[in-house]
Amino acid sequence: MEGNGGDGASAAAPLNQWRHDAWKIFQFYLDKSTPHAVYRWIGTFVLACLYALRVFYLQGFYIISYGVGIYVLNLLIGFLSPLVDPELEPSDGPSLPTKGSDEFKPFIRRLPEFKFWYAITKAFCIAFVLTFFSMFDVPVFWPILLFYWVVLFFLTMRRQIAHMIKYKYLPFNIGKQKYSGKKPAASSSGFRGD
Repeated sequence: MEGNGGDGASAAAPLNQWRHDAWKIFQFYLDKSTPHAVYRWIGTFVLACLYALRVFYLQGFYIISYGVGIYVLNLLIGFLSPLVDPELEPSDGPSLPTKGSDEFKPFIRRLPEFKFWYAITKAFCIAFVLTFFSMFDVPVFWPILLFYWVVLFFLTMRRQIAHMIKYKYLPFNIGKQKYSGKKPAASSSGFRGD
């Protein structure tokens, strides 16, 4: 009896080891790509274009494209939203300044850029693989799906922009913030102290 169970476990052990090793290699290269945001996004853009060309060439899989569009819109909202929404939950941690006299606190996203990129890339990879299976090619009238997605996008973005204006935050920063220090007080004597 014990021999039968041992054979199944011994057969699964190399497979589990191979899966573990493959995951470690994947995680290693994923970690190495972290500082290269521009190249990561270029790769994702190329992948999205390949997916769009495949859908255009096949003239199908519109429901999958719609699902990817809704998923990306959901990710975008998380990317543009603060970690702690002052409208929903008061917190002792970092929050957005609500008055001009409040101290500056950096904007912390609900969904960090790397996770945003990884989720979008994974979504396009899965959608691309699904285009090889005809059972996912549900016949739909695609202009209605496109119109509904555009309306959903504009309504959601309008609400998000109104939230940004109300709480005075901008979820983007260009470059690294630099502290210039105290500005020296201008003295009337002209003495520099050299």
